[in-house]
Amino acid sequence: MPPNDSAGHPSPREPDPRYSALISNAAAIRAVASAVESTLGPKGLNCMLVDRGGDVTVTNDGSTILSRIDASHPAARILVRAARSQDEEVGDGTTTTAVLAAALISEGQSHVLRGVPVSMLIEGLRRGIGAAVEFVESRAIRCESIEDAALESAVRVAARGEEQIARAVLNAAGVLGVERLTDPGFDLRQSLVLAPGGRTESFAGIVLARERLNRQMPEALSDVTCLVISDALEPEAVETEALTTERGFSAYVQNLERFKASVTALAATGVGLVAVQKGVHDIAEQALTEAGCIVLRRVGVSDIARLAGHTGARVLKRQALLDGPVPAGAFGRAESVETDSRRGHVLIKGGAGEPAATVLVGAGTREVAEETRRMAEDACGALQSALRTGLAPGGGSVELAAARSLDAIRAEISGMAAYGLDCVREALRKPLAQIAANAGYNPLEKVEQASAAQERAHSCSIGVDCDSGDAADMLALGVLDPVGVRTRALTTAGEVAEAVLRINTIVRMKDAPDEDGPSNVDGGV
Repeated sequence: MPPNDSAGHPSPREPDPRYSALISNAAAIRAVASAVESTLGPKGLNCMLVDRGGDVTVTNDGSTILSRIDASHPAARILVRAARSQDEEVGDGTTTTAVLAAALISEGQSHVLRGVPVSMLIEGLRRGIGAAVEFVESRAIRCESIEDAALESAVRVAARGEEQIARAVLNAAGVLGVERLTDPGFDLRQSLVLAPGGRTESFAGIVLARERLNRQMPEALSDVTCLVISDALEPEAVETEALTTERGFSAYVQNLERFKASVTALAATGVGLVAVQKGVHDIAEQALTEAGCIVLRRVGVSDIARLAGHTGARVLKRQALLDGPVPAGAFGRAESVETDSRRGHVLIKGGAGEPAATVLVGAGTREVAEETRRMAEDACGALQSALRTGLAPGGGSVELAAARSLDAIRAEISGMAAYGLDCVREALRKPLAQIAANAGYNPLEKVEQASAAQERAHSCSIGVDCDSGDAADMLALGVLDPVGVRTRALTTAGEVAEAVLRINTIVRMKDAPDEDGPSNVDGGV
């Protein structure tokens, strides 16, 4: 065992060449984390992303930064992939994941260089992460409805304080209901539609990125009967070679007349919206235009399903039209259908089928609209995660309280595994420290100030008010985060740290061998 310093930690010593892989990997992780840590908190700054063509994206969204960063180092890619997984699973918390992972690895590196075995370090790290996750989950505040004030606060925080975005997301959630939002297969982020030049708003309905077939069709209709066809609205085809024969041409004429009759009968039903997955014949276009119908063609498979579900229509094939009158039960209904030629989409509102909601994300320019969309995506992810897992005090306060709680179990850990627990304890202080630093305060001072205030008040919700710099109760300020986001960030950061700390050697592989070449691949450093 290496000698200890006055604080009881192993004394530093000269880096061993065996640790070159760890040193390189830890440096790469810190570099990636440094790109996003300045965005954390209400006073976080933006990052400018520049591609090789000179196009610029300015964003405060950690997920966007990490997904577009040019990470060539293998360890950096591990963190980027982990952050992407965090965003896909819970829709938020990518910056916290990167900050926690970098802190865990940095602390772990310092202990390994002092002589702590990696296996013992990871044992303590796992214990600490598990205890911290249990602590955060035990402080969960359950949300029972969309109107819950705590839920509204969490959505507002995720939307970076943008009231219009938060309100639009909450209104959309109100249309869908708690049961739909907590369905594991449903993602509220899919309801977002970019609408540059407009304002951010929500409505009960769906948007299809299609335009009416021609300008003579109505721009808007109310109390609309809808028909959905997962096929072409065209006559039955006849082989080109057959048209050269009298029999083949006769079949073509019969098919055309049969199709014309079926389309005329369809137009007479008063149908207002016909959505077709494939092409639309001129005869059908003319008949339905004269009947005052809006026709959409080449509608995607997923949009066909969404439209049918929302309006309550039964999806038909072309043959159903040709065989006779369309069954009354095949039609769906919508309160209104509105076309927007400027943006190239159609709004179907108030369908008679399953509830649906859309959030139109608008801004003055496309660049601003894209950043607004990123904020709306965070708000959607936070809302669903909060309904599924509950809420916890934000602003790094609950992580700080979890760090304090680890003191009680450190004595229970024997041997050098305790240093792994210390890594977790120090990393859990990092989110609040970074938030304070981004607000212009001394992070060490503010962390100790908040920690002392938590101990005095026996509270896990005291953090730092970024406006005044004083210790403040995050619950009272309405600063809350979904429990699922916090615990997932902790778990993912722990997994990244363990993976990186375990790497002892970096080997460059040869290119894949030819089919006739050797099966073994030797590597070079």
